[in-house]
Amino acid sequence: MKFSFGYDEEDERCIRLKLVMAQQIASLIESHVSLFYTGMAQGVDQWGAEIVLDMKRQYPYVRLIAVLPCETQADKWSVEQRERYFNTLPECDEVITLNAHYTSECMLECNRYLVDHADYLLAVYDGGGKGGTAYTVRYAREKKREIIIIHPDTLEIISAVDFEALERRKQLRILPGKQENK
Repeated sequence: MKFSFGYDEEDERCIRLKLVMAQQIASLIESHVSLFYTGMAQGVDQWGAEIVLDMKRQYPYVRLIAVLPCETQADKWSVEQRERYFNTLPECDEVITLNAHYTSECMLECNRYLVDHADYLLAVYDGGGKGGTAYTVRYAREKKREIIIIHPDTLEIISAVDFEALERRKQLRILPGKQENK
């Protein structure tokens, strides 16, 4: 997902987004969620992982599992991003790698794994119909997961219940994925 601030973590909008993410993660922990998963992609995945790891200091029973789409996920990233990635992985309670090498399906496979193993999906999502986040939100809805969306520009929190109302009012459009013929 492209943000209005890019990936500039010193930008006030990014700082506010991370604060809202931290509030939502804390709320989940206070609601007895103790196991978190991350795909460790650049941006929101890594920010979420770092927030969970920070919260483990206050809530030592919280666990973080990194689910990597492939061993080569970070190969083409900047040196700084690779260092951040490889410094975060050892702090995770478990690291699961789904594929040795990148494939055209490995990112979607990772997102499905995350949804299949979680009860909740916390996503930063603008409601657009394309991309990995859109796919993952649709898949989580199909799997009847509890979904919490943070809009990246407004920082509005949208719950699964709000989806229905917003779709009826045509303010949020989540396009269905391709249907397989049965």
